[in-house]
Amino acid sequence: MNLLHPDARVVDAATGETLTPAMIDAFSAPGEPGPVFMGMPTTVPAVARYLAALRLGRPVLLLDPETDQTPLRDRYTTTDVHPDLALLLTTSGSTGDPKLVRLSRSAVLANAEQVAESLGVTGDDVAITTLPLFYSYGLSVLHSHLLRGATVVLDRTGIMRRDFWTAVDEHRVTSMAFVPSQYEMLRRLRFDPAKHPSVRTLTQAGGRLRTDLVADFAGRMDAVGGRMFVMYGQTEAAPRMACLPPSHLAGKPGSVGRAMPGGAFTIEDGEVVYRGPNVMMGYAETAADLARGDDQGGVLRTGDLGRLDDEGFLYITGRLKRMGKVFGVRINLDDVERQFPVAAVAGDDRVHVFAEGLSADEVRALRTKIAEWLGAHFTGVDVRTVEVLPLLPNGKTDYRALEASL
Repeated sequence: MNLLHPDARVVDAATGETLTPAMIDAFSAPGEPGPVFMGMPTTVPAVARYLAALRLGRPVLLLDPETDQTPLRDRYTTTDVHPDLALLLTTSGSTGDPKLVRLSRSAVLANAEQVAESLGVTGDDVAITTLPLFYSYGLSVLHSHLLRGATVVLDRTGIMRRDFWTAVDEHRVTSMAFVPSQYEMLRRLRFDPAKHPSVRTLTQAGGRLRTDLVADFAGRMDAVGGRMFVMYGQTEAAPRMACLPPSHLAGKPGSVGRAMPGGAFTIEDGEVVYRGPNVMMGYAETAADLARGDDQGGVLRTGDLGRLDDEGFLYITGRLKRMGKVFGVRINLDDVERQFPVAAVAGDDRVHVFAEGLSADEVRALRTKIAEWLGAHFTGVDVRTVEVLPLLPNGKTDYRALEASL
């Protein structure tokens, strides 16, 4: 599999190091058959090694470079792998004993093309890393830009650091991808695209962004002739499935858009089901699963609840597993979070709510408000204050950490 267009560039913002064919060749010596276990830092050599493994037809298991790879090596080392298998990613939010998502070469290439087409990526575009490359959304930015001969600037500082914005301006970055927590940060930073005139495109995925923030940042980009795209995906779809273009942001508030080119959505028993060429082969829980073929047949039951309007625009309304009970009444925890600026988890016939930096009086007042909104007795709601909500590397709320604190 070759994702690398001859004109594509990868450059390190801090060092100026640039990817060359010789770097990829240096990692291209055939090795033992089986998966390549790879911590994926945001560096040029890491990208070279990754592309070399894909070119050799070796499936790559991408990991956070700061985690211990030994447990997964012990679990998934094998020489028996399916010939179509290209990429193995841990399921979003997985800790402890994760499943792996098995992605074929055709799925990875198909989604890179779907994303590039949806966003109109060309060889003139310059993206900058805003997310880890072992996270499917961050990796998708790399794939879609390399495929079209664009430039990817590797940054390790993050949007809260001045060095990041210096790199944006020096490399004339045109496109930036963010998750909801980063848009909250950008709002606090009073991000003004007029100060970074090369930036033409913002994209958002990795969870639901509040409609007021979508409107806010769409307005900021529109004021300078730029664009904002809302997107929806899952690692199991390599990873993006839907796109809401700038032309429909105002008319379809809350929607994540239509299916990517070649894909389609249906709603089955309330669940969002996606069909497309970018769907995973299936999961792997043991080394033997790496030899399995395509278990999905291009069909992904997303686990999300949603609806489609009469024009095919998708609205996500919650998660099948994000349900709790308060005195026997089923509660959609995502609805609680949409109504209040909190993180909510279920347990013991109560809804446990975590909010940042509340006083004792504010905790009591919030508990009363949530209970009244739910139509439940206040004893069914537990509100706790935390200094900062825990986040996963992909910027999503770490619900497992919250559950562990109960």
